[in-house]
Amino acid sequence: MKKILGRVIVVLPAIAIQICWYLLMISTFNGLLQGHLGDIISTLFSVLAVIFVVNIVGKRDESSYRLLWVIVIVTMPVLGALLYFMVGNKKTGRQLKKRLDTSYALFDIPDDAQSDECLSDIMKDDLRIGQAVRHVSESTGFPVFKNDTSKYYPFGEDMFVDMCEDLKKAKKYIYVEYFIIQSGRFWDTLTDIMAEKASEGVDVRVMYDDLGSIGTYSVADIAGLSKRGIKCIPFNPFFLIRSQLNNRDHRKIMVIDGKVAYSGGVNLADEYINEVERFGRWKDIGFRITGKAVMSYAFMFAEFWNAFSNDLIDVNDFSYGANSNESSHGASNGYILPYYDSPIREEHTSNELFTDMLSSATDYVWFYTPYLILGDSLFDAFIRAAKRGVDVRIIMPGIPDKNMVFRLSRSYYEDLMKAGVKIYEYTPGFVHAKAFIADDKIAGIGTVNLDYRSLFLHFECNSIFYKADIIKELKKDILDTQAECVEITMEDVRSGILYSSKSKATNIVPSDNKKHYISRFINNILHVIAPLL
Repeated sequence: MKKILGRVIVVLPAIAIQICWYLLMISTFNGLLQGHLGDIISTLFSVLAVIFVVNIVGKRDESSYRLLWVIVIVTMPVLGALLYFMVGNKKTGRQLKKRLDTSYALFDIPDDAQSDECLSDIMKDDLRIGQAVRHVSESTGFPVFKNDTSKYYPFGEDMFVDMCEDLKKAKKYIYVEYFIIQSGRFWDTLTDIMAEKASEGVDVRVMYDDLGSIGTYSVADIAGLSKRGIKCIPFNPFFLIRSQLNNRDHRKIMVIDGKVAYSGGVNLADEYINEVERFGRWKDIGFRITGKAVMSYAFMFAEFWNAFSNDLIDVNDFSYGANSNESSHGASNGYILPYYDSPIREEHTSNELFTDMLSSATDYVWFYTPYLILGDSLFDAFIRAAKRGVDVRIIMPGIPDKNMVFRLSRSYYEDLMKAGVKIYEYTPGFVHAKAFIADDKIAGIGTVNLDYRSLFLHFECNSIFYKADIIKELKKDILDTQAECVEITMEDVRSGILYSSKSKATNIVPSDNKKHYISRFINNILHVIAPLL
């Protein structure tokens, strides 16, 4: 809270000056126009509202997102048009896109001459999945690799131990990029190791999302790292209300010498390793990979770093260590495709991938997610898959971290369950894991939640694994976690039990049809405003 207040105190004078300037300009122009400035502005924005609505309706975008903005603009033409102009369309992030495009041009994206061969092998084995993987590769520009080694972590504390050991072995560089960084045992331990490596000449760079860590990290913390030889910058710095406010860096990446990479849902704060308890036991997952695929994560980091730092990563350093000596599996350990989602691309890659997996599965598709706020296309894909007999399961938190979002997530339960989707809530605490697995063949592990922010607004990263050993480990973990969950029933939905912030076990109330109808009406409202949450 202290760090947030500090940022607010710095920002408020600038906002106050800006408001006074606008008021002065409005007063001056109103006088020149003999008091008709308000009428002119109202007419102008009404015309803009019509233009925006026509533009929105004609866009190839999520229908629920388009509907929301049409309602906002029709209801409040002036304010609605202004809001859409500021935050409602991708063109508002053009400065951010320009930065990233400039940075992207400095590097050749990781290339694997065998990518086409890998895709061909997958399509020979399963044409439908191969087509989906190829589309992800083509739309993001990232190649498919033969998987070297991949290790699965069912809890953040398990990953923490290996991270420390790998950091101690660094010889050339360490790249760290996370949504949230917070001082505590986890981060302070990593910092001490990285500072020691920096003193040995290792190039250590840290990047965090400025808004994601607004209450946990600050300029003073950056200065502290700098004194210890660690370079640190915020992604998309938050100073004033700006057009790309929504486009946050939700990725979690650690790359060491181009030989080892870590990713998953785990942020660098103590609740993620269950060192402190906030919402019961924190259930999160991650993975460690070696081999050529590591360079995709190195590229992701370098692209974003060079977009916001003058201390550029050198292309020669970037290419260091592309091959691993750790491999014991070779091609027999399947395939891997690391990629990242970008809100400034036309394609919503992960949303399309999940829809594809639900459409192509014949046996089962299981998901881990902390939030469940679905767009129409993905929502329908869940329903269609379950209706045709696919075993569709979703594991959700039993204890929420945000009550409003939890309430909204539960509002999707009834329609999904009617179709046959099974929903489980993790009774020991909060599920922060993000993953899917389908038909024992393919899985994805990364940072992507099943909500609007992850699927359409944030930068995210994910790895698709095909016929790799890690898939078996993920499946076992999901089944182990499910054993600690309660399965939600239609009785729970209709009794009104799910529409309280309390858990199932402690808030059982009698069935009440009137209460159920009211809840359904509230759900419908929540689904309309869901893209804003």
